[in-house]
Amino acid sequence: MHPELDRRGFLAAAGALTVVPALAAPVPGEPNPVAGLLGKLRKQDAPAPLEGGAWYVAETEGDGLAFRFEPGFLTRAKYITADFLLDGNHLAVWVLRLQEGEKGRTFRLAFGGLNQCSFRVRMALALVDQNRWMVEREGAFLKPMCGGDRVDLDQVDRMTLLVSKKSAQPVRWCMTGLVAATGEPPRLGKPLLPKGPLADEMGQSTLHQWPGKTRSVAEMTRRIQGQLRDAPKQAWPAGFTRWGGWKAKKLTEGAGFFRTHHDGRRWWLADPDGYAFWSAGLDSVRVDGDANIGGIESALKWLPAPDGEFAEAFGGGRTRRPAGRSFSFLAANLIRALGKQGWKDKWAKMALAEMKRLRFNTVANWSEWQHASEAKFPYVRPMSFRGSRSATIYRDFPDVYHAGFEADAADYAAELKTSAGDPAFIGYFLMNEPTWGFSSELPAAGMLYVTETCATRDELARFLRQKYDGDAALASAWKRPATFGGIARGRWSGVLPPEALADLREFSVLMVERYFRTISKACKQADPNHLNLGMRWAGVPPEWAVRGMKFFDVFSLNCYQEKLPLAQAEKIHKMLNMPVMVGEWHFGALDAGLPASGIGHVNNQADRAKAYRVYLEDAVADPFCVGAHWFILYDQSALGRFDGENYNIGFLDVCHRAYPELGAGAIASHERMYQVADGKAAPFAEVPAYLPKLFL
Repeated sequence: MHPELDRRGFLAAAGALTVVPALAAPVPGEPNPVAGLLGKLRKQDAPAPLEGGAWYVAETEGDGLAFRFEPGFLTRAKYITADFLLDGNHLAVWVLRLQEGEKGRTFRLAFGGLNQCSFRVRMALALVDQNRWMVEREGAFLKPMCGGDRVDLDQVDRMTLLVSKKSAQPVRWCMTGLVAATGEPPRLGKPLLPKGPLADEMGQSTLHQWPGKTRSVAEMTRRIQGQLRDAPKQAWPAGFTRWGGWKAKKLTEGAGFFRTHHDGRRWWLADPDGYAFWSAGLDSVRVDGDANIGGIESALKWLPAPDGEFAEAFGGGRTRRPAGRSFSFLAANLIRALGKQGWKDKWAKMALAEMKRLRFNTVANWSEWQHASEAKFPYVRPMSFRGSRSATIYRDFPDVYHAGFEADAADYAAELKTSAGDPAFIGYFLMNEPTWGFSSELPAAGMLYVTETCATRDELARFLRQKYDGDAALASAWKRPATFGGIARGRWSGVLPPEALADLREFSVLMVERYFRTISKACKQADPNHLNLGMRWAGVPPEWAVRGMKFFDVFSLNCYQEKLPLAQAEKIHKMLNMPVMVGEWHFGALDAGLPASGIGHVNNQADRAKAYRVYLEDAVADPFCVGAHWFILYDQSALGRFDGENYNIGFLDVCHRAYPELGAGAIASHERMYQVADGKAAPFAEVPAYLPKLFL
């Protein structure tokens, strides 16, 4: 329970929610009285633009609303829903929490919203089974993500809606009453846009003004055409090898492909000719910036016909949305400036030239790597496991003991054959941030709750039979009713005690080990020449998970802290005897016309450059680290990408304008990174002010 409730109490103890059937748009239910105001939240007496709505103002993170009801009240409903309108021009993030008693388990749904565009929250109560991490974005309802604990709705007796992330400005929003609906509420139709369209004809925000804003299509066209003319002039420094390695330090005779190498003092990558290589990479080198425009088409000042001159700007990127639902203003801007014919090849020349100008030596994950391969520019490849024979058993964790799992692994690895002989190819990431890694539950425990029968449950039962002599011994050890038959079949409920979790943790290690051993072996069979760069864990994994990851050549992690923690990199090295690579990191600011900064947050563009230099050069000096890849080349769309992220995290904006401060910082660091790596120069240490994180 939120501590503020004990101090302030509730305004009402009952009637906080009303169960209603799903109603017709535009209002998904009747207003409901709030049970309590938390923190410094205040209700504002002003005309509400949403029928039945009210204005609220949050001064600090943690301000919000509280609701109380009888246990089991929510079992009669299928959804929790309300309409919202976020004022201002900066992102705010809320968290909706369902809790079992004052100190019981708590389920969380975090979400954000586009400013000045109404949206509807439709939270399916089935999500409390924790089998999903991310829920589909709908219109201006951004990046809904599940977290916290599994809860039983018959035990839930309270709910809070809190502002969890915000900028320095107060958060002002209008919302209707939260409703517990017995049916599925309809999607919101045309949203309310109190300040008109949110994006101009070039995809820039209409809610912001900033010094680097492009003023016209003509200005943008002149700049892009000039960048194309200058592309042939760009080259790496003379001290770089043809692969972007370091001519001054040869580690070994060239193997013809990239390798890991420990020189007795630190880890390196060795380039195909045997020279020291540290991977300074840039993610998403592709025509990016896709905006998910489904349900918010009216928020655009300009949207061309999907089958006309700008057809290639629709449905692009990795969003895989139907044509007309996803639109790339960046692609449209490039077509305007470069012409419909051959624009993509011209873009590729500009993109690789820009990377050389910035002294990057790796085209990193999520990129159109084929262009890098043709140019002999070092690159990595992303992979994603989706078994056609072995289903998933908890979130995206597959049924690794299924008879068809090895065949699925072979199919998955087969795509590597296309680049198996390419010396410019550094290696492959097995996957990115598996959603089971975001869960508070062990995969073996989650499997018991959400998958009634599978081969991995059968194997778990066999595993436990080797430890316990019969059902009675199992139940006694687990301190709850349990049988081997119940382990193999049926869905579980209730709370698993620590004794049960100890066994499930041990088996989860075996699950992870089988998973990565099988797919890693399949990849080496398909491509014996290149590095297995691991699976890009979000942050640092728990020790039980790391123990199952000994089959990689490099351990990759996405680390959005101020620096890569040296102690954690060293720990992974000691556990697995392999180097570490950072797959993602970035810093953004709120001075460039985007609603959100990014995960890392600093004051301005000059501080973005400082933050880049501090992180990059500290990672370079780390003897256990062999690379760090910035996420991403281009800013995200002001309207939000497929899930809703709308961050200032690019080296270029949607109009292909480079950020000069960030670029100059990257150039300075990349030109001295080998001296830092070899201990001949100290890492950059002019630390900027790091601001509270503003992200989903």
